[in-house]
Amino acid sequence: MTLRIGNASGFYGDRFDAMREMLTGGELDVLTGDYLAELTMLILGRDRLKDPGAGYARTFLRQLEECLGLAHERGVRIVANAGGLNPSGLADRIRELAERLGLPVRVAHVEGDDLTPGHPGALAAHAYLGGFGIAACLREGADVVVTGRVTDAALVTGPAAAHFGWSPTDHDRLAGAVVAGHVLECGTQATGGNYAFFSEGRHDLRRPGFPLAELHEDGTAVITKHPGTGGFVDVGTVTAQLLYETQGARYAGPDVTARLDTVRLTQDGPDRVRISGVHGEAPPPTLKVGLNRLGGFRNEVTFVLTGLDIEAKAALVREQMSPALAKAAHVDWDLVRTDRPDAGTEETASALLRLVVRDTNQEIVGRALSGAAVELALASYPGFHVLAPPGKGSPYGVFEDVYVPHGAVNHVAVLHDGRRVPVAPAQETAVLDHPPTPPLPEPLPEGPTRRAPLGLIAGARSGDKGGNANIGVWARTDEAWRWLAHTLTVDRLRELLPETRELNVVRHGLPHLRALNFVVEGILGEGVAAQHRFDPQAKALGEWLRSRHLDIPESLL
Repeated sequence: MTLRIGNASGFYGDRFDAMREMLTGGELDVLTGDYLAELTMLILGRDRLKDPGAGYARTFLRQLEECLGLAHERGVRIVANAGGLNPSGLADRIRELAERLGLPVRVAHVEGDDLTPGHPGALAAHAYLGGFGIAACLREGADVVVTGRVTDAALVTGPAAAHFGWSPTDHDRLAGAVVAGHVLECGTQATGGNYAFFSEGRHDLRRPGFPLAELHEDGTAVITKHPGTGGFVDVGTVTAQLLYETQGARYAGPDVTARLDTVRLTQDGPDRVRISGVHGEAPPPTLKVGLNRLGGFRNEVTFVLTGLDIEAKAALVREQMSPALAKAAHVDWDLVRTDRPDAGTEETASALLRLVVRDTNQEIVGRALSGAAVELALASYPGFHVLAPPGKGSPYGVFEDVYVPHGAVNHVAVLHDGRRVPVAPAQETAVLDHPPTPPLPEPLPEGPTRRAPLGLIAGARSGDKGGNANIGVWARTDEAWRWLAHTLTVDRLRELLPETRELNVVRHGLPHLRALNFVVEGILGEGVAAQHRFDPQAKALGEWLRSRHLDIPESLL
């Protein structure tokens, strides 16, 4: 008995046509959509300040306008976290849509994640719920289930628990579904999107298809995609997504803690990767709560420095701007040397000096900054100009996470007929700790080396979790893993990525995946919405690492 679950959205703003593509491209039992991220919750919170009836992903409703009849005709159930801050409001809009279209669709929703009233000053405070509220809705016959803040993997564990009749203590089975859900959650990142080795040119990556999982009752799964769609699925693409935005070997959630160090991936045919061996443990005794609040106001201006004396030009403008910045709480200057000597174009002869200012007072980052920058137009370095004039300053958000006991949330499945079914908190929990460090493989024998980029033999994928970033690095052969495991230590990572030198970095080994996962604490400041650094979500941190040069054994090159 196989349950086929597909994904049609990895974020709020993903490919609009994906829902129709997934419904028409092949067989499915359930279609999921992940619309929420830390930044999305802030955006939805600001929407709701303007309109109390808002707070959900409007794109999802527009997709259903086109596809709800198609899903009903094909018997595909839809599960999405598009409810955001207002799942009941979205459920009502879907019922109105179904009535207008003349479709007998049963719509249910999950609530209980909203803890905002208990966190004064927060724009939104939402607990990450598990999948058993979704399961309760589906068991009672719902055709469409919308939720607020649940874990991304809950969109898969919920349907799987409902279909196979799993209980909350079926830890290994639930952990298998969590791993499959984590692979699906970011859509085309599992089918060749954002893939480290995209340039090898073996597959058409112009429009990757969305992934699906064939789940089995024992918790094993096969990741694949609809026939004829773009992209590809292999052990590398699945490994890359497994490492994305994770931390240690224990991947904790409200339903179960999945042991990523037990995951086995095998190629099961073209565009088919089997996931097996996943071990699960009781979930931790607390739930994660994401807090979003307004942190203040932010403004930026980028000065263009062209030709000779780049450093002197940068020093002059910094001195000239300093009086206007004296009262600002946070001032960040970044000189990006994009210039080249004897350049053939003006653009390639230019460097960029980026100034970012943040403060709780909009006046300090707005008019005071803008006026000072504009006044330099005829009174600063030769060739003075900026990429765009600074504005009034815009509000920015801050994300942080806190933890509450399972019993602190009122997790409820609101069925299509209005009945409210309480979802019991996890009865069996285990305090999370780090598993023993796995043994290192045998090192490669000594031999000649060549200075070359790490990315010639290793892939990487990186991302954000609040103010932290993770960098997952994997090798594609056993020999490369033997070298990587011994070479890419925390100290070596700090040498290769100087921005990490003063930060706490933790390395986790995942030998079955031939992978290392590094967590860099605090590199993103107060989270993506605060725009603390050039790459605020650390999306390209792994690619920077792959571009750095090391002495690599010639036998691997």
